[in-house]
Amino acid sequence: MRIWYDACTGKHVRYGAAITKRLEEKGHEIIFTTRKHPDTLPLARHLNLKVEVIGKYDPRTSYTRLYEGLKRQLKFSKIFMEDPPNYAICHGSVDLCRVAFGLGVPIICTFDTPHADAVNRLTVPLASIVVASKAIPQEIIRSYGAKRIIQFDGVDEVAWMRNFKPLMNFDFKRPLIVVRESEIKAAYAEGIADVTERIARGLTSLGQVIYLSRYSKKRRRELIVPKGFIDSASLAAQADLVVSVGGTIAREAALSGTPSIVIDVFGKIHVNEYLASRGFPIFITKPEDALRDAKKYLGMRFDVKTLLMELENPVDVIENIIEEKY
Repeated sequence: MRIWYDACTGKHVRYGAAITKRLEEKGHEIIFTTRKHPDTLPLARHLNLKVEVIGKYDPRTSYTRLYEGLKRQLKFSKIFMEDPPNYAICHGSVDLCRVAFGLGVPIICTFDTPHADAVNRLTVPLASIVVASKAIPQEIIRSYGAKRIIQFDGVDEVAWMRNFKPLMNFDFKRPLIVVRESEIKAAYAEGIADVTERIARGLTSLGQVIYLSRYSKKRRRELIVPKGFIDSASLAAQADLVVSVGGTIAREAALSGTPSIVIDVFGKIHVNEYLASRGFPIFITKPEDALRDAKKYLGMRFDVKTLLMELENPVDVIENIIEEKY
């Protein structure tokens, strides 16, 4: 079968790489598309992925987001007009969902961010099947108009963190603390102050702090801001502590045994609480308590190999859907 996967962010690229590898092994043809974005193209090159770049991400205003998205949709419509794929898979790609739905292509949409309201409202109702962690209550997914839900006993990041081997090695001073900037230009972050840079400066009293910014590589006082590409999953696996507001890097760190502190700014993140309940080193705290908890967990290593093997891999679920085993 011909299967289309569209990646809009770095996480989508990693997820798509895992899905592509599995489905190609099963003899399927994958059409892997992405867009110009600070995280997508460097990671795709790093992973040696064959991708087709269609359009770009322009988050300056609501209009630029809409305009560039519509341009992508038009291009996709022309690409697949006469020969649509058998399936379309994404992690909340608005552009894929709109085009695949319009062409009558079944859509498999993975889901793990209930607070991404705008994206969820534009993707979940169009999906044929939503694949989500059991950590997320079904009523939340159904509230967005999901038709069919298949849940698995794990988190998305298991798809690439099981048996993960770092592809980059780092020679930073120890202890090494990694702080990830909030996704400041996402629609769900509008009106929410980013506390990560302030917290990162406070952590310099404990060790060397690498600040992974998203859109600006400008120098920041007391912090190391990498200018070039950094494999964040490899960095998280080798760090002594990871601090973020709860996105992908938080779970990548915890699944590799690195203590991960999540600053509570977006409210309840079900998949993080789920990992904590399963014994992974992910700790949720308030901004004012970040330094205290960093002192507590800095440098601790956790053996999570057995715990990780107990989690279900969502790629298995997607493979079974494609192979019509559900």
